[in-house]
Amino acid sequence: MKPIRILIVDDHNIARQGLRAIIRILPDMELAGEACNGQEAIDAATQYRPDVILMDLVMPIADGVQAITAIKSIMPHMPVVVLTTFAEADQVLRAIQAGAEGYILKDVEVAELARAIRTVYNGQPYLHPEATRHLLQATTQPTKSPNHLTQREQEVLMSLALGHTNRQIADVLHIAEKTVSVHVSNILSKLGLASRTQAALYATRMGIVQPTKLVE
Repeated sequence: MKPIRILIVDDHNIARQGLRAIIRILPDMELAGEACNGQEAIDAATQYRPDVILMDLVMPIADGVQAITAIKSIMPHMPVVVLTTFAEADQVLRAIQAGAEGYILKDVEVAELARAIRTVYNGQPYLHPEATRHLLQATTQPTKSPNHLTQREQEVLMSLALGHTNRQIADVLHIAEKTVSVHVSNILSKLGLASRTQAALYATRMGIVQPTKLVE
């Protein structure tokens, strides 16, 4: 199987060394490149086209949120996992609004880091429980009700929030994968959301799924 190519973005050399060592021992992953600030991250993402970006937030020249915003404007479907020491509400919110699919803390075990990478690579959101808690506290109650959605769209939203890929949703609902993609686009448009991660958080705020489901 083709390995998952990872771009490491962190301004601390020792952090990059540690992540390099971890990637070496994971058989389904390989290093695509490195960057030590936000601007280098943008350039490296464009040059190397990695499968997943591990992004620190606090960096010189351009921070992680600025880098995510710029990268997503060029390559909107490139998965980004924020890997940081901070889980403050404003940091989490800014990163998710910029387009990050994952948010985990640097004190996680290797197994969780690997799970986060694989999860976002497969098109699903992955949020550390602490990040989820802060994010739910920081965001207001949604103004748009899921009643705006059709019955099928509500079913797709629930499956999406449970972390299912389009292929898995198609299998469960017995519809074509292309049809699932159309439903997801309609859901995001009707609810004014920008990503699957935001849709999963919306479903949590509305009580459609429990917060713990976002990291399973």
